[in-house]
Amino acid sequence: MDDRLAERFEAHRAVLRAVAYRMLGSPGETDDAVQEAWLRLQRTDPAGIDDLEAWLRTVVARICLDMLRTRASRREEPYGWRSPVQPHDGDPETEAVLIESVGRAMLVVLDTLGPAERVAFVLHDVFAVPFDQIAPIVERTPAAAKKLASRARHRVRGTTAAPARDLAEQRRVVEAFLAAARSGDLDALLGVLAPDVVRRADHAALTPGRPAVLRGADPVAREMQLFGRRARYAGPALVDGTVGAVVAPHGRLLLALAVTVRGGRVAAYEMIADPARLKALDLAVP
Repeated sequence: MDDRLAERFEAHRAVLRAVAYRMLGSPGETDDAVQEAWLRLQRTDPAGIDDLEAWLRTVVARICLDMLRTRASRREEPYGWRSPVQPHDGDPETEAVLIESVGRAMLVVLDTLGPAERVAFVLHDVFAVPFDQIAPIVERTPAAAKKLASRARHRVRGTTAAPARDLAEQRRVVEAFLAAARSGDLDALLGVLAPDVVRRADHAALTPGRPAVLRGADPVAREMQLFGRRARYAGPALVDGTVGAVVAPHGRLLLALAVTVRGGRVAAYEMIADPARLKALDLAVP
């Protein structure tokens, strides 16, 4: 019986990891949540479970909600906290999973939601779970669960006054800038930067001795060659209503780039790393 139960559980492991990862944003915590779901299943009579996937998804969601509430109550890691000069180098495969399965901007924005909002949004908007099933998990009525998801959706999507065509152009330029930074290709960087580009930065975003303001495509591009390794942790995001980027190792916000695009090039950008400033930004998924 245990072998058959284990086989049935393994058939749903990928879905459970997908649910837990979007709720927690941490591979380690995701594995803990899925393992706890398996332990709870072992203590339950499977004959009384009509739909195993739905049962497991509910259990994982409740475990994740408890973990999110514990995380929020401890407040061990304030929003935006980490040393911006030395980002933690994690497993590249884990970083690839972060980008491919969720996206850095999504992980950063989800991390700003309350526990119940995050659970309701992920279950409904990502996995199409109806609100009458979400309600008991978040301990709300179905109508209240729907409001939780709606508030979360508004935060995730953000607001912008820019036309869709302008946003698409901004994103194209920002993605080209990030790609050039990741490769360290000086010619590609010079090609995407305006000749008179201005780079501004919080002191927390710079190594000692670097100026807070840097002007001109050549010095800005050469600096980005030095700091470009951080670009592998970067992804496009809406930053105060326009397309910029977030640098988020393991989905945790390190700094944000507010980018100004003119004439198909980066005319200016600001590296924001001060925790108070990061918390005040309106970040959303582009």
